[in-house]
Amino acid sequence: MTHDASPTARALLFLELIQSSPGITAERLAGRLGVSERAARRYVGILREAGIPIESERGRYGGYRIGRGLRLPPLMFTQDEALGLVMAVLDGHHDLADPADPVADPVGGALGKILRVLPEAVAGPAAAVRSLSTRHPEPGARTPSPETTADLVQACAGHRRLRLGYRIRPGDERVMEVDPWAVVVRRGRWYLLCWSHTRNARRVLRVDKVAGVETLDVPAVPPPDLDPAEMLEDHLSAGWRHQVEVVVDAPAEAVAEWVPRSLGRREPIDATTTRLVGSTDEPDWYVRQLTAIRAPFRIVGSRELREAAESLGRRLLQAGS
Repeated sequence: MTHDASPTARALLFLELIQSSPGITAERLAGRLGVSERAARRYVGILREAGIPIESERGRYGGYRIGRGLRLPPLMFTQDEALGLVMAVLDGHHDLADPADPVADPVGGALGKILRVLPEAVAGPAAAVRSLSTRHPEPGARTPSPETTADLVQACAGHRRLRLGYRIRPGDERVMEVDPWAVVVRRGRWYLLCWSHTRNARRVLRVDKVAGVETLDVPAVPPPDLDPAEMLEDHLSAGWRHQVEVVVDAPAEAVAEWVPRSLGRREPIDATTTRLVGSTDEPDWYVRQLTAIRAPFRIVGSRELREAAESLGRRLLQAGS
């Protein structure tokens, strides 16, 4: 809490903390908002004078809580909470959250506010689902900072060039200038599609690796034929170490139902045969994805992919013997 916050703003912050953390002590209130315990008790008194029924319990497990009969104020979200909720809807955020710490987890704080104003018959089941739900995104996926994501989206919408700090790997941060085109979310990962003036090439950047954003007063116009989803899938299917070529005895339309675009480019050979062309760093993983194909197919390349298929085949035969 800033030292120049008005007494009214401080009192409302205390009310929010007591609402989100029933049983919170004066010591914790003081620590969370950077004031003395005496000041914390004084703000509790201000809230009571305003007619807000704040109850207190003494003892080791005592603390402050909102009493019955309080008419809740209009539901309001901070900017981080609002951005976090939108991002949560897009990437399926169901993490266990700490509603008492809206700074560390704005989604948890916003969700806590919503649950508090719902009728008990609705809030009870919703809270139960929240406590049991877990998130199953792509391995290694991390939700990026709402502020960073908002800056990137606004730059895309405003067609303005950016100077970014980008973490290539731990301890290796680079500065690059890019023309941002679009922000895309896929399986819990957030990507920035852009033109890198540093590399003079199209780039797909992980938003959670963006360490800093500076908007420049330089126009940045995306290509007129840009298809963000297609560009992302093209990027995910190309540029890896092992080249992939698979011939499938099925039309391209059927192959599209079995194989996602991120695995490779589907090229019709004729009306009944399709070539799948791509690349991968993980032949074992890639071969497992090919088992979704419901037609005969032949792995033309690479050697590593054929060896991975032979290994998987032996394991399946042993499992069925």
